Amino acid sequence: MQRIQYFVAASLDGFIATSTDDLGWLLQFDGFEGGAQSYDAFMAGVGCILMGGQTYAWLQEHDAGTWPYPGTPTYVFTHHEYTAPDGADVTFVRGDVGEFIADFRESARGRNIWVVGGGNLAAQFAAAGLLDEIILSLIPVVLGEGKRLLPLKGPTPPLELVASRTLGRGIVELRYLLAAGTTGPDAA
Repeated sequence: MQRIQYFVAASLDGFIATSTDDLGWLLQFDGFEGGAQSYDAFMAGVGCILMGGQTYAWLQEHDAGTWPYPGTPTYVFTHHEYTAPDGADVTFVRGDVGEFIADFRESARGRNIWVVGGGNLAAQFAAAGLLDEIILSLIPVVLGEGKRLLPLKGPTPPLELVASRTLGRGIVELRYLLAAGTTGPDAA
């Protein structure tokens, strides 16, 4: 069954980046035991990627000239004018996340859809009742402040923990299913 998934890493205190979009705290864990296998297994099921404009800009700044998702259709939600890297299947969109859901599902060809970043975009999908699963790698650092994991306004009903495992360097991967109607229109 096709799912819209938020595969993400966060600090122990629930942040996915510093307030200045610094990921040094996370990148220091590159190469941890089980990390590549987890990512590769996840990506094997992904047919389409959804990305926020800030995440796209970060990728272009830090990985200029390369595209990390060749052959995977990617939709970037942005109000800015960007160009796509050569050979990348990137479409820039503006508007409500639900407006394009049929296009995302068609592009994914029955495979899963990854909301790669950031937290605000994932929160929009959750608020629209379109986010099915959160796959969270909990990184053993505390940031104190930054960009929130899932900036929703109110509490959600309990999420269903369907899997957990410990990876290298103290990282814990948690998989949660969101109940239908987990959030309402006022959630984001």
